[in-house]
Amino acid sequence: METWSFPDGNIANLVERRQTFDSHQDVNQRLQAHSSLMQRLALDKEMEGHQGCVNAIAWNSKGSLLISGSDDTRINIWSYSDRGLLNSIETGHSANIFCTKFVPETSDELIVSGAGDAEVRLFSLSHLSRKRSEEVAIEPVAAYKCHSRRVKKLAVEAGNPNVIWSASEDGTLRQHDLREVSSCPSAESSNQECRSVLLDLRRGAKKSLADPPKYCLVLKSCDISPTRPHQLLVGASDAFARLYDRRMLPPLSSSQMRMKSPPCVNYFCPVHLSEHRRSSLHLTHVTFSPNGEEVLLSYSGEHVYLMDVNCDDKSIMRYTAADVPKHFCLAPISGESKLPLPPAVPSSYQLMHRLDVYRNLVQAAARTLEEGSNIYYGIEACNEVIDGKGPEVGHSVRHECLCIRAALLLKRKWKNDVYMAMRDCNSARQIKASSFKAHYYMSEALLQLGKLNESLEFAEVAGNLASSTCEEEMVATIKGHLVAAEAERVKKDTEDTARSETRHGKLRSLSDVLFRAELNSPYSESRYEREDSDYEEEMELDFETSISGDEGRDTESSILRGSLNLRFHRRDDAARESSSIDGAEGSPSSSSQNYYHTLQPEVAIDMKRRYIGHCNVGTDIKQASFLGQQGAFVASGSDDGRWFIWEKRSGRLVKMLAGDEAVVNCIQCHPFDCAVATSGIDNTIKMWTPHAQVPSMVAGGIAGPETADVWGAIEINQRKLCRNRELVLPYEFLERIRMHEFAEGTLHPFECAQS
Repeated sequence: METWSFPDGNIANLVERRQTFDSHQDVNQRLQAHSSLMQRLALDKEMEGHQGCVNAIAWNSKGSLLISGSDDTRINIWSYSDRGLLNSIETGHSANIFCTKFVPETSDELIVSGAGDAEVRLFSLSHLSRKRSEEVAIEPVAAYKCHSRRVKKLAVEAGNPNVIWSASEDGTLRQHDLREVSSCPSAESSNQECRSVLLDLRRGAKKSLADPPKYCLVLKSCDISPTRPHQLLVGASDAFARLYDRRMLPPLSSSQMRMKSPPCVNYFCPVHLSEHRRSSLHLTHVTFSPNGEEVLLSYSGEHVYLMDVNCDDKSIMRYTAADVPKHFCLAPISGESKLPLPPAVPSSYQLMHRLDVYRNLVQAAARTLEEGSNIYYGIEACNEVIDGKGPEVGHSVRHECLCIRAALLLKRKWKNDVYMAMRDCNSARQIKASSFKAHYYMSEALLQLGKLNESLEFAEVAGNLASSTCEEEMVATIKGHLVAAEAERVKKDTEDTARSETRHGKLRSLSDVLFRAELNSPYSESRYEREDSDYEEEMELDFETSISGDEGRDTESSILRGSLNLRFHRRDDAARESSSIDGAEGSPSSSSQNYYHTLQPEVAIDMKRRYIGHCNVGTDIKQASFLGQQGAFVASGSDDGRWFIWEKRSGRLVKMLAGDEAVVNCIQCHPFDCAVATSGIDNTIKMWTPHAQVPSMVAGGIAGPETADVWGAIEINQRKLCRNRELVLPYEFLERIRMHEFAEGTLHPFECAQS
C-alpha cells in the first residue's frame, strides 16, 4: 500500500523549529509521541520485583517514579532513571491489589491502594529509608473498609492532595477526604456511619438506552478530567460509560441508604451496542484524553472506541433510543449533498503529490475488492484517504472510497464490521442520495444482520437506481439471497416451535441454559446479536460451589477443578415483582420508573473512531490509554500477550509489540518522555523506549526478532472476539459466583475464561 511516512512531520524539522521559535512546549509535546518514535519502540528493560501478576502501574507527576501493585499484595516503587526497584512495601491487603496511585502534591510521600479485599489503604513513605530494594511492612495511615466488594479503580485530582475516589464492584463510588477520618467501619458493621458514597449505582445499570436503570452497576473503572476536575467518568458492567458533574451530585451518603441513581451529564456508547441487551457486554477501562476533550472506552469482548466529550445538541454524534432504528431503515434524503466543499488549499508540488497518492490508494482499494484478496490493506488504504492527515478530498472521491470500504468490511466480516459498513453507506448517501452502491451495500449489510424486510427495501431502491446490466444482476443476486434467508428463517422457527413443545416441562441441560447454540448460517448474525434470553426473568438459580484454594486449580494446565451445582426452577409472577437484585429492595415501582425517565438523560454520544486488532476477553482490568501529552496515539493490551498502538486520528495500526507471555493489561505512557510502561500476567514490568535501529510496524519485544505475522495475529484475535457461544445468564449472577481469591488472569468460573 503506497503512502507517505510520518504524517506528523519530519522530526528533524521539529527539532530545528524548537531552536528558532518560542513554541518549545508545543514542539516538545509533538516530539514526545512522534510517529517515527512510536515505530521505533522496543523493549528497554524488564523490571523484576513482584511475585504475582502486576495489575496496576502509575507514574508520579514528575515522571521520576513508577508505582506498581500486584497479586502478591505488595506495592513497589521504581526509579525511572535507572529502572531500579527502590522500595517493596507489604501492604497488609488480604487479596490482589488492583489499583494504586501517588497522591498529588505530597512530594510523592503518600500513596494509596485498592484491592480485592474491598479495602482502600493510604501509606506514608516519609519514614522509609532510601535503601534500594528494601522490603518493608508499614502500617497504613488510613484504612477505608466501607466497600463490600472488590475495589477496581482509584482516581485522584491533579493539584488536590486531600481527596481520593474509589470505584468498587459493590455499585458505589466513594469519596475519601484524607482530612476527616483515618478509618471507617467495615461494610458489614451494624452501625455503619461512614458517609462517603458519592455515586450510588446499585440501581444504575441499563440493558439498553431506552430502559430505566434498575440493576446493580458493577463498577470497573473511573477517571477525573485533567482539565475540568468536576467531570467524573465511570465505566461498569453495562455498555454505557457515564459522565457526571460532581457539582450536581447529591451530598455524600451512607451505604445503608439506598439512593436512586443520580442523573449523568452524558452517556457514551457506540450506537450499535446501545440496544444489544447482552448481559456479558461491559467496560473494562475508561479514561479522558490529556486535554479532556475526548474519552476512550475499552469493552470486554469488543473493541476500543473514541468519543467526543463536548457534542452540541445538533451534533450527528448524539442520538436517542428513538434514533437507533433509523440506522436500519430507508430514511429519505432529499437532493444531493449539501455538505460544504473541502477548503481550498494553495496548490503546491507536495499537495498535488499527496492527492495523486490518494487516487492511487483508492484504485488499490478497488483492486483488492475486485480480486477479493488483501482486504485489510484495502481497508487501510481507504482509512488513509478518508481519515488521514493529508488534504481534504473532493466529494466524488470520498463517496467512492466510502462505498469501497463498506464493501470490503462486508467481505472481511470481523466483529461489528457490518455496522461500520452501514455507517459508511449512510455517509455515502449523504453525499449522493442516488448512489446505487450505497443502497446496494446497505442492503447486503442488513441481510448479514438478518433484517430481511429492511434489506429488501434497500434492494428495491438499488434496483431502481441500477444503470447497467451488471448492477441489475447484483440486485437480482441479493434478492435471491433474501428469498433463501426467509425460507431458512421459516424453517428454523418451525423447528424451534417443535423443539419447545417437545421439551415443555422438562429440565434444560446446563449447556442449553449457559450457552447459545453455534449458528452456522451466513445470514444468522442477528440471532446472536438479538436480545438476551428471558431465562434471567423466568428462572431462579440456586447454586453451591466447592472450590478451595489450590485444591480447585490444576497448576500445570491452569484448569479450574471443583464442582458447581445449579438448580433451576421457575418464578411465579409474585416472586418476579418482589425479587431483589443484588441486595436491592425490589424492582423500582412505576412511579420510580417515571422518576428515572424524568431525570436520566435519554441522549448518548456515538463513537468517533474504532480501534481494532487486539483481543479483550480474558481479564476485566485491561486498559486502553492515550500516548503522549497531546494524546496523538492510542494503545491497548491484548489477551495474546501483545500490545497495540494506533494513530488516534485515523485508527491506523502503527505498532504491535510482544509484551507478556500471556496477557498485557496495563499501559502507561511517561508524562514527558517517549517511554511506555506495560504489565500483565507476568511478574515483571516492561519499559519501552524508541531505540530500535529502524522504524517498523512490528517488534518482537521479549519474543525475539521481527518474525510475527501482523495480520495473522489480528485475524486470530478477531476470531476469538467473534465466537458466538455467548453467556445467557445475567452478568449479575456470574459476578456473584465469581471467586475473588483467584488471581486476575487465571480461569475464573464463567468470568475470565481464556481459551
